[in-house]
Amino acid sequence: MQRDNMDSEAQKSKKFKFSYVNKNLMNISHSVGEETEMRSRGEADDGRLFESSDSFLPGLHDDVALTCLARTSRSDYASLLCLNVRFNMLIKSGYLYELRRQLGIVEHWVYMVCDPRGWEAFDPFRNKWMRLPKIPCDECFNHADKESLAVGNELLVFGRELFEFAIWKYSLTRHDWAKCEGMNRPRCLFASGSLGSIAIIAGGSDKNGNILKSAELYDSMTGKWEMLPSMHSPRRLCSGFFMDGKFYVIGGMTSPTDSLTCAEEFDLKTRKWRKIEDMYPYVNRAAQAPPLVAVIDNQLYAVEYTTNMVKKYDKERNSWDELGRLPVRADSSNGWGLAFKSCGEALLVVGGQRGPEGEAIVLHSWSPKSGVRNGTLNWEVLGVKEHAGVFVYNCAVMGC
Repeated sequence: MQRDNMDSEAQKSKKFKFSYVNKNLMNISHSVGEETEMRSRGEADDGRLFESSDSFLPGLHDDVALTCLARTSRSDYASLLCLNVRFNMLIKSGYLYELRRQLGIVEHWVYMVCDPRGWEAFDPFRNKWMRLPKIPCDECFNHADKESLAVGNELLVFGRELFEFAIWKYSLTRHDWAKCEGMNRPRCLFASGSLGSIAIIAGGSDKNGNILKSAELYDSMTGKWEMLPSMHSPRRLCSGFFMDGKFYVIGGMTSPTDSLTCAEEFDLKTRKWRKIEDMYPYVNRAAQAPPLVAVIDNQLYAVEYTTNMVKKYDKERNSWDELGRLPVRADSSNGWGLAFKSCGEALLVVGGQRGPEGEAIVLHSWSPKSGVRNGTLNWEVLGVKEHAGVFVYNCAVMGC
């Protein structure tokens, strides 16, 4: 019954979102109504003549024009934003992103920070780097360790301000940062994963160092946090992901000296946790990074730090199969400073390299569909960020 209420609330949220978007579009039409009337007469305030048009694209009805605009690259939205008031309101309404979801159009962008200048976005389709606005946070948050998560059309950045934990979110539609509502139990070093417009946070440590087993769900449609049932075991320095519609937490430590090899699975329908023994045998120590994991087509992949090998999880046997080596080393830094993510249908590895021209961050990708050849993975260079150091502090992939 509780889950039915949750589904009902989610549906209401979606209906509210679409009604809000439709209202925005009506406002857009109203805002240019006077201009349209003048256009139909063929004259403007200054007496200039111009063509008659009441559509986003002259000659096309708005529904057709909006479909065409939804198929344009996300990189072009910044230019569309500057065309006129109507386009500006359209982009900021978020309607095009909703329409893209309905049409099954997705572009995966990489968001990362590897130097003090702040967050950058990388468009692999156009090999284009874009700098995000600076987070308007205090200096404590700016220099503290942070964690990140992409959910819906938002990039969430978790950190600590002078007196408490804080969350800042970057909105794709507004192109700016805003303070996000805090969790019911603020924490760090947690497991996290997102599925569409929702994300789940589990475990971690509170500001007093207590290791938590509580979990929370974030809905990017409403910007609200909801408490979920707690896991069986408290853990921090763990990792999370969605697979087959369920949320998993693996790895981590339940005390400063005790590592966990078991995993926990959360079923969103039954709202219950299930413990899976020995799902992640590669125990991580206090000095090591949380497990580097990624899911492609509901298949789980992970990196073993000590050997720099990529492995694939066998659900039937509850075991791991070795595939091949990473394109960069993870053992030298115990897994820190390296990102291992899913990017559409490919695995993405983001790490630093030193070469004749200095230090650079290199983005490598490998598609599991291409297979493994003689124990070798055919990594391709997706992009390069020159003179950016060799350490990736935070990284997230957003598909919209």
